[in-house]
Amino acid sequence: MTISTDLDDAPEAISESPPWGPAEAVTAGRQVLDAESQALARLSETLDENFAAAVEAIADIKGHVVLTGMGKSGHIARKIAATLASTGTPAMYVHPGEASHGDLGMITSDDAILALSNSGETAELNDIVEHAARFRIPLLAIVGRPKSTLGNSADVILVLPNMPEACPNGMAPTTSTTMALAIGDALAVALVVRSGFNGVDFRMLHPGGNLGTRLRTVSDLMHGAEHMPLVMAAMPMADALLVMTTKSFGCVGVTNDEGNLIGIVTDGDLRRHMAPDLLTMSAGEVMTPDPKVIGGRHLAAEALWVMSTREITSLFVVEDGRPVGILHLHDCLRAGLA
Repeated sequence: MTISTDLDDAPEAISESPPWGPAEAVTAGRQVLDAESQALARLSETLDENFAAAVEAIADIKGHVVLTGMGKSGHIARKIAATLASTGTPAMYVHPGEASHGDLGMITSDDAILALSNSGETAELNDIVEHAARFRIPLLAIVGRPKSTLGNSADVILVLPNMPEACPNGMAPTTSTTMALAIGDALAVALVVRSGFNGVDFRMLHPGGNLGTRLRTVSDLMHGAEHMPLVMAAMPMADALLVMTTKSFGCVGVTNDEGNLIGIVTDGDLRRHMAPDLLTMSAGEVMTPDPKVIGGRHLAAEALWVMSTREITSLFVVEDGRPVGILHLHDCLRAGLA
């Protein structure tokens, strides 16, 4: 057997890959981000009365927002459900495949369904769509094609603008899933604004981790009534100093006959009134009137900011004019708020 050495008979050489290095990686990444940012800008322009209708439909229900979707849309649906739930709108994810095998029982007439499908033709959603129609459950949809099975079946549709996927082959869900995720965030935040959901409410749903620490309230950290350094305005400073020393907050609050906080005596006040007759003066004569105070429902981070900017170490916590606690700078630092 003869082995040919004629180069003309050799298979065509495989072309070399284009050069690749850090610069090419950055360029590819920027192209994706640019494409997706353009899509988000276009999505913002297209928000209309349908978005408002979706917000109202969700706000009106007594139950949960049931998110559903297949594949990449399912992953986005899960994240939207988590965002809604964490911002005060009860929500959960139901897998469309499992829904057809019994999980439809999770969806009640008190709920609303928010289904995601870029094509609007996801066959696995059919049973959920039929379930919504049978039990008159509001059906909302995030779709790329309004004239689709899901689009035609939904009570409210949020249409994703027709923007190219960031994938160079134009096939992998990239731009479309980014837009779907963003519109889910938009719904969640709009519902937060509508309901007045605030930082205290948010903290109740996020008691753990860094968020839980940042969202702790003044009442969570303050010292109660038994620890407060308080004296009446008529008390001699000799006695007031004993209270100030015993309680170890570096200050003493001054109250009137009704129990309202009317002033505070600090180390600075003592220095300003340093004289032979200081101990015979009353607390009301030495105090700084109308001290800075804070309410118990305020975030402890806000109290820390007040103490830092005013260069003070303690804040009395007041409700309806009466002191109910005291917060020290060290309490905030121990809680990890620095």
